[in-house]
Amino acid sequence: MSTEPGTSESFAPIRKPVGRERLKPYLESYREACSDFTWQTAERDLSILADGRLNIAYEAVDRHVESGRGSHLAARFVDRNWTRVDLSYSELRASSNRLARALSGLGVGRGDCVATLLGRVPELYVTALGTLKLGATFCPLFSAFGPEPLKTRLQIGRVCVLVTSDTYYRRKLAAIRDALPALRHVLLIRDEAGAELPRDTLELAQLTAAASEDFQIAATRADDVALLHFTSGTTGKPKGVLHVHGAVIAHHATAKLALDLHPEDVYWCTADPGWVTGISYGLIGPLTRGVTIIVDREEFDPERWYELLSRERVSVWYTAPTAIRMLMKAGVALARARAYPELRFMASVGEPLNAEAVVWGMEAFGLPFHDTWWQTET
Repeated sequence: MSTEPGTSESFAPIRKPVGRERLKPYLESYREACSDFTWQTAERDLSILADGRLNIAYEAVDRHVESGRGSHLAARFVDRNWTRVDLSYSELRASSNRLARALSGLGVGRGDCVATLLGRVPELYVTALGTLKLGATFCPLFSAFGPEPLKTRLQIGRVCVLVTSDTYYRRKLAAIRDALPALRHVLLIRDEAGAELPRDTLELAQLTAAASEDFQIAATRADDVALLHFTSGTTGKPKGVLHVHGAVIAHHATAKLALDLHPEDVYWCTADPGWVTGISYGLIGPLTRGVTIIVDREEFDPERWYELLSRERVSVWYTAPTAIRMLMKAGVALARARAYPELRFMASVGEPLNAEAVVWGMEAFGLPFHDTWWQTET
């Protein structure tokens, strides 16, 4: 019998994920959590560098290596053909150290801004962490932007280094390069086999291959600028929002309490890393919790999403109401065609989560979608 979302005939009871029945949620009682919570105790959950210095990249990566979890899988990148690129915490530490060294060799330092214009590729995440280790400011740019939106943001941010692909550079940036006097270096990822390196650009892979894995993380303070995110606001030009290294305390605490991330979780955030969610809760928050993040390099496709949830044994899934509604249109039968034995928590962000979507989560997965609320400015 065909039923609409929310009808009793299709409603499934909340299930317990296989093998995770004993996993105790961090937030069982909101009232108790509020009464016990202080920012001081949240800060003590992190390692903190000597002399009270705080660095996002150290808390996200290096401290796990130093605590003996270097071999744990930090990030898995999945391409169209289901080929995986895996990075352990130790490998992510080494890669981000080399990136920081390479930037330092170009004269980049504290106060400088490094931006990325990339899809969901490992180099974006490594660049973010390496920039933060150096004490410079990291700025992710949405890869679908055209030349004019990019020029505006690069000018406002006074970006001195841009990491992008040779395809994006030729299509979107070469024509506006002269309008960006602050842009000293463009570092390219080669995605056009045999193509000549454009004039006044450098190849990222060559720079990092020649760089040392040894790097002393900058002694950043909690109030030092770490991230520049752009938000369109309601009127006028895009607004640049600065996040400091101390924000990692909030990333860590909310990844624990709002997303219930435990160290052995496999976590998938579907947000694009060109926006704040894709960095705050697609990279920083989950890595501070020591989980494995899944990054799908492909665009939205209902059947692929279900296959990824099942194949990668995702346990915590963070997505958006628009995506949920598109999944709903594809039908509940498609969702039910696969098993998700480890999936135990689903959450949503970015816009209002309607009741029908919450109920549909129960119908499709035996679990509700939980709503979360925050914004770029917070």
